[in-house]
Order: sequence, then structure tokens, then C-alpha cells
Amino acid sequence: MSSALDEDTRQTLDAGRETAGAMLRSAQKDLQKVFIVFLVGFIGSFYVLRLYVWDFLEGITRSKMDAATAGELQIIAQTPFDVILLQAKIGLVTGILLGLPVFIYFSRDALRDRGLWPSSPIPRWKLVLGGLLATGLFFAGLAYGYLVFFPVMFAFLANNALSAGFTPTYSIVLWAQFIFLLTLSFGLAAQLPLAMSALAYTDIVPYETFRDRWRYAVVGMVALGALFTPPDPFTQIMWAVPMIVLYGFSLYLTKVVITAKRGSERISLGAAAAGHWNFILGFGLVGGLLVYAFFTRGGVPLANDALALAGSSRRFAAPGSQLVLGLWAAAGVLLTGAVAFMYYVYAELDAAVDPIEVGDPTEIDLAELDADGIRAAPPEAFADLSEDDAVAMAGDAMDDDDKEKARAILERFDEAEAVREAEGGGESSPAPQSTTEEIGDRASRAGGTFLDEFTGGEKDEDDIGGYYTDIAFILDSLTSRAFRIAAVFGIVLAGTFGWLYTGGIGRVFEQFLSQLPSQVTPDDINVVALHPMEALIFEVKFSTLVAVAVTFPIVMYYAWPALRDRGFVRGNRNVIFGWAAALVVGLFGGFVLGYTTVAPTVISYLVADGVRANMIIAYRITNFFWLIFFTTAGIGLLADVPVLMLLLNTAGISYRTMRDRWREVTVGILAFAAVATPADVMTMFMVTIPLMVAYGVGLVVLFVVTLGGRRDLARPRGATAET
Repeated sequence: MSSALDEDTRQTLDAGRETAGAMLRSAQKDLQKVFIVFLVGFIGSFYVLRLYVWDFLEGITRSKMDAATAGELQIIAQTPFDVILLQAKIGLVTGILLGLPVFIYFSRDALRDRGLWPSSPIPRWKLVLGGLLATGLFFAGLAYGYLVFFPVMFAFLANNALSAGFTPTYSIVLWAQFIFLLTLSFGLAAQLPLAMSALAYTDIVPYETFRDRWRYAVVGMVALGALFTPPDPFTQIMWAVPMIVLYGFSLYLTKVVITAKRGSERISLGAAAAGHWNFILGFGLVGGLLVYAFFTRGGVPLANDALALAGSSRRFAAPGSQLVLGLWAAAGVLLTGAVAFMYYVYAELDAAVDPIEVGDPTEIDLAELDADGIRAAPPEAFADLSEDDAVAMAGDAMDDDDKEKARAILERFDEAEAVREAEGGGESSPAPQSTTEEIGDRASRAGGTFLDEFTGGEKDEDDIGGYYTDIAFILDSLTSRAFRIAAVFGIVLAGTFGWLYTGGIGRVFEQFLSQLPSQVTPDDINVVALHPMEALIFEVKFSTLVAVAVTFPIVMYYAWPALRDRGFVRGNRNVIFGWAAALVVGLFGGFVLGYTTVAPTVISYLVADGVRANMIIAYRITNFFWLIFFTTAGIGLLADVPVLMLLLNTAGISYRTMRDRWREVTVGILAFAAVATPADVMTMFMVTIPLMVAYGVGLVVLFVVTLGGRRDLARPRGATAET
């Protein structure tokens, strides 16, 4: 195994092991204290979960549901050990999280010896302030999640399941994991202001990077919302909008911190406050008067009416005495005055920061810049750059695996060279042929992919490099049609999901139950959702399959010329329409057979013994509907496999090619099953084995039709016009 690791990786692993061992030795005498903290966290969280947390989480889950929905919702334990093991796992994680900072503190001597501990002592007040701020932000994120997001989300998920005819019967393990994952995501997301400010203050990530790359941040937040939340627009907006607002606040706070860092040595906070004391006092008094007016001039009833309209049970209470009213007004004065003080201090700091002095552009160290910096550098920085120096810097960038920087250096040098020639500065001598070829070869290798490392640069059609070249050529031919393909895929996906989401899946379920034999009544079968998002995940996966099936003929139509150029197919691409018709007929015929005969027979057989034994039949949505899919549309897909193989043979793919490439087909089907079906190994093989059997049947049919591969169904080249 060690031979597969490079020297740097081995050294890093060895250094990590040495550091961990040194930390253990350094903290050895205090490990008992670390264990006590761990034990307190473990046992404490265990009993807190048992006495308080489960009831609290269940109350949050039901808080926005109507009485009917809340009555249908159940949280169950599937095994006798679910609850105790879940509490133990949570307690274990809590104990580790509490004990880890203590362990790091006691092992600080080992970290200090290795330069991993701050060399200058950090003032205790800064540590306390940072800890309090991080804790406050974490709990602010939790407050939003538990007071706003979770109640609305669970009400939506439960109503969606019930409208489809399913019972929201959540497994306590899946339900708790889902809640704690989102809880952690909200708590960590709330640390954004602190993280951005700290990174900018320490010059790890400049403030300008956060400011200029805000679009990427917005896209990332929307993507995380799609990952962590149900796939409906309303819930994703509830996740993404607060995160975007928080990013904007964090950006402003980071600017304040950086401005304070740059100007703190030039002004006094006391002088800044003294210079604007009248405005600060004025704003404070206005804030206190507004709070006083809120409690004495009808603000409390208006706020309570607004909360009632929003569906919240929380209410504002009027102050019970003049003393309490005075305290509220004083709090308003202090808060508003503090905001005004921060504003004027920031204004003073901003004014105290001198503009950045612009130095000599020719003194810029180009080697220290990244690709964007190279492109943004003034032309004077390249005026005296020789070709040998440009090639050397580009070579260094290639050694650092920064091909963008290397390309930018050469492009800016060419621009400077063109300017020199236009101004009569003469032509520089060409770089040595060997150096130029070396840079070109290194740029070519850097522009390649990891597949080149396995193929050795070979592009023969029988190796993986040849496959990659063919695939890249075909995908490149689809670039101009990508919008149409994506539009069709998106429309079909959205339409199918919308139909399922608005009750289509429930109607399909009722219609299917009506096809069952008389000995099995619809009341005997109950379909439950063990995970809060189970119904939506199935709807998304099924919609994606339908969209892929509809889009695939369109992709083949547009890719046909490229496939023909690479020798994969022959003939006119209009044959795709005939292919689609043949496949639809096969799919529809198999679907009718499965829906009317195979699926009812299989499911009634599986249910019959349980019904006779007076058992409660409760199937998971995922398992039950994939069983329906496999025994209905799956029959059609199996029938289409031999049909598709015959059609591919008419397009020029020989029987011998299909026979020799069965391994690649198997891998492709396994990959498809892993993505499109429930995430368990058994289902993957239940999909893969029947499809490979159908593939074998297709090979037998082709063997007979092509006389053992001696002839093909494809027309000779040139027999039809090619478009």
C-alpha cells in the first residue's frame, strides 16, 4: 500500500501520526480530566434526550400541522434497540465534541513545539468574546430552524404524504437523523459572519474575494438548500433566502472588521464617540421613545394580531409595571445608541484609512500573482519581460499544476511583444525550440484529464483513452443543442413531478389497488413513509427516469452525425423516429402485461400469507412503488432490450461487438441501478440481473438473425443518403 503513495503523502501521514502520539503523551497526565468531560457529555445528553428532547422534537414536528394531519403522524421504533442505540450514538458524539477542546488544551505543549499553537498569547477577553459570539450565532441558527423552518417543513411533508394516500409513520432513527443533520447545518451556517471576518482579518481569504465572488456564494447556498431540504421551491427558498441575507450581513461585518484593522492605529474610539456624542445620544433617545410608544400606544395588540395571522401561538405581553416599562425603554436607548456608536466609529475608521499607494508597476512580482492577477496586472509589468523569463515563469506555473496562470503569462507576454513591435521596439529572438516544445508538451498534459495517466496518452479505439476521445467528440457535438436538450429534460421532469406532487401518485396507487384480486382488499395494504422526505425523493427519482426516457431519443438524434463520424452507427439519423416508435410499442406492451397481470399477481402472492395470518401489512413507499415499477414498466424495459439490440445492429453495431462488450454493459447497468433505484445492494442486483438476462436473450436473437455474426442487418455504406 505504501508504494502507491508519493513521498509527500507518506511524510504528511508520518507527521500526523507523530503529532497525534505527541499530543497523547503531552496530555497523558490529564487524560482523566478529558475522560470526565467526555463522560459528563455522554451521560448528560443521554438523560436529556430521554427526559426532554424527544418530547420537544415531536412537539416541533407537529406544531404547524392541523389536527387531522397530526393525528395521522406516528413516530415508531422499528427494533427494540432503536431508541437506546440512538441515544447512545448521540451521547457518544456529544461527549467527543465536549472532550476534544479539553484534550487539545492539555496537549498544547506538543502543538507549540510543532508550531501548531499561537506563538503570541491571545488575550483572554478575545477568546471569551469569540466563544460567546460563536455560541450566540449557533443558537441563532437553531432558533430559526426550530421556530420557523422545521414546523413549516414537517407540516408540508406530512400533508404531501397524506394527499398521496400514504401514512407518515416516521422511524425514530431516520426522523432524528434528519432533524439533527438540518440542526447542524443551520448552526454551522450561522457561523458565516464569524468565519468570514476571521478569514479576512487574518488575510487567509481577502475581503475582496468574498465581495467579488458573491455570485458563486449565492449559487452554492441554493445548491446546499437543494441538498439539505425537500425538493420543493417553498422550502428551498426558506433555506436559501436567510442564508443569502446572512451572507450580505457577513460581507458588511467583514468590511467593518477589515476597516477597523487598517484604521485602528490612527484614531481613538473615545475621540470618535466624543466627536459625535450628540448624534449618538439623539438616536438612543429616539430608540427609547419608540419602545415606550410600542408598549403604550397600541403596539402590543397590533403585533399580537400579526402573529395570529401568521399562525403563531406566541404573544407579546404588556409590561406589568412602570419599572418594567422603564427597563424596556432603557434597553431601547442602549441598543439604538450602540448601533449609532458603531456606525460613527466605522465612518471614522473608514476615513482614517489612506488610499492604497500605487507603486511602480514594473516592480510587481509576477511570480507571486495568480492567473487573475496576471491578467489584471498593468502592461508596464510586462514591458521589460524577456521571452526566456516568460517561458521560465510559465514552466514554474506548470510545475505547480496551474495551467491557467501559465497560459495567462504567455498571453500577456505576447500582448506586450505585439506592443513593442508596433512601437518599433524590434523583435525578440525566438525561444529555443526545445524549451518551447517542452512548455507546449507540459501545457498539453496539464490540459488533459486523469484518464491520460491510465492510458499513457494512447488513443487506440480498443483502450479507455480511445473511448474517452470518442465520448468527448460526441459530447462536443451536442454543445450547440444543449439548451434544447436541457429544456426538454427540465420540462418533462417538472411536469411529471408536478403531476405526482399534486396527487398523481395517490391516484396511481388507488388505481393499482383496484386491480388486485378479490382475496386482497385495498384496506389490507398500508404504505408508510419511514423518512420525512421519502415520498418526495421517490417522486423526484421517478420524474428523472421519465425525463431521461423522453430525452434520450432527442439526444440520439442530435448525436447521430458524431456517432456516424466515429464509426459507431450508419445511415440516416431519421431512423431514430422509427426506433422510438418500436421502443415505445415494446415498452407499452410490457407495461400493459405487467400492470394487468404480473404486478397484481406478484403483490397479491406476497400479501396473501400476511392477510391470512391477520398481520398488519405496512410497506415502505420506496420498496412498494419500486416493486410496482419493476413489475410494470420494468417488464416493458426488459422487452425493449432485445428490440434495442436489433435496432443497434441495423445501425452498424455488430453482434460480435455486443457480445465482446458485455462487461462494459454490466458496469453501466450497475451504475444506473445504483443511482436510479433505492440505495441497497439487493435492489441493484434485482435490477441488474434481469436486464443482463434480457441482454443475453438479445444476444441469442442476434446470433440467430445474423447467422452467428456472419452478417449484419445494417445496410451497406452509401446505400442511403446521410444527413
